[in-house]
Amino acid sequence: MFTRALERSARRAASSPSCHAALRVSCAAPITEGAIARFASEASASTMPTERAERDGLDSFRARLASGPGFDDFVKGDALPGSAYSLAAPASLKDKSVRKPAWMKRVVPGGDKYVEIKKKLRELKLSTVCEEARCPNLGECWGGGEGQTATATIMIMGDTCTRACRFCAVKTSRAPPPLDEEEPKNVASAVAAWGLHYVVLTSVDRDDLPDQGAEHIAQTIRNLKQSAPDILVEALTPDFRGDERLIQTVARSGLDVFAHNVETVPELQAGVRDRRANWAQSIDVLKIAKASGAKITKTSIMLGLGETREQVVRALRLLRDADVDVVTFGQYMRPTKRHLAVAEYVTPEAFDAYREIAESMGFLYVASGPMVRSSYRAGEYFLEGVLKKRKEAEKKARA
Repeated sequence: MFTRALERSARRAASSPSCHAALRVSCAAPITEGAIARFASEASASTMPTERAERDGLDSFRARLASGPGFDDFVKGDALPGSAYSLAAPASLKDKSVRKPAWMKRVVPGGDKYVEIKKKLRELKLSTVCEEARCPNLGECWGGGEGQTATATIMIMGDTCTRACRFCAVKTSRAPPPLDEEEPKNVASAVAAWGLHYVVLTSVDRDDLPDQGAEHIAQTIRNLKQSAPDILVEALTPDFRGDERLIQTVARSGLDVFAHNVETVPELQAGVRDRRANWAQSIDVLKIAKASGAKITKTSIMLGLGETREQVVRALRLLRDADVDVVTFGQYMRPTKRHLAVAEYVTPEAFDAYREIAESMGFLYVASGPMVRSSYRAGEYFLEGVLKKRKEAEKKARA
């Protein structure tokens, strides 16, 4: 199952044997220094030219793959061991001895579409989680591009949350400012002006409100559908403290995707999320949404917080048991020194392996990569992967 990911790992090791200096063993079965040395020597400890050494090292690795490393090998750590799975993260934001991996770097946002969206947001006094949470993909999502869909994740109900999750950069307060009654109308106006095909609505938690903002979210969705009937709407919702009535209000508002993030594996919930949030409650939210008519349910897991492979795989099984349709994986990035430290940088190959595991479990769609966020390129992923095809099938069935 993991052949492609393992081959990429072998190619990287053959061309850069020094990467083992930054080795972080993140697996159940320990990897000895002798095993590491033998692995590196296959492609690097010879007098052959670099190109031939890389080719021969890769051929040797492929020969070993023929014996069948698969799911169990990945979970135990025999597949993608050590630096093939992850690299060590800096001990602190001031630690310059460990460099951020190349795959975690992004270009500065810009372009006409980006400028247009930013200007309109300011005019209508709207916030986006893209900016508030310092998302690294902001320019890419807003900019769209040829053959791609420009998407924006609009954060409603203000920019101040009543929760204080240890990974999140959004401002917190026990008493945020009152809701803007014009916001549902302004959001619909902005999206219509941008000509977006897919919009993601997310929100801060508003535990201070009687209905925790459920009707405000639902009204925003209804306005969007009225102003642009063909637009696809995803709502990334709070947990509403598990209140079934409030969850139903949002799930039955006409949205296309009901999303609620579990954020991390069950074992790390208490140290990562606000004390009022937990795994069981989030699972209940997703179950209630599906039972209330949500077409697609979706969640997201951050990697690099210290979770083990076994814990991630178990979390995936629990999500499938809850009939969750879509899961995304992304690398956790520390917003400020006041937030949780990054435990490790998970490699693109490991993200690929998790994607294959999730797909084999029957998830409708899986997005997995270091820079993937819950709403990353949502328009492109879903339009091509799920929703567009489903809508076309429904039209054919009615014809």
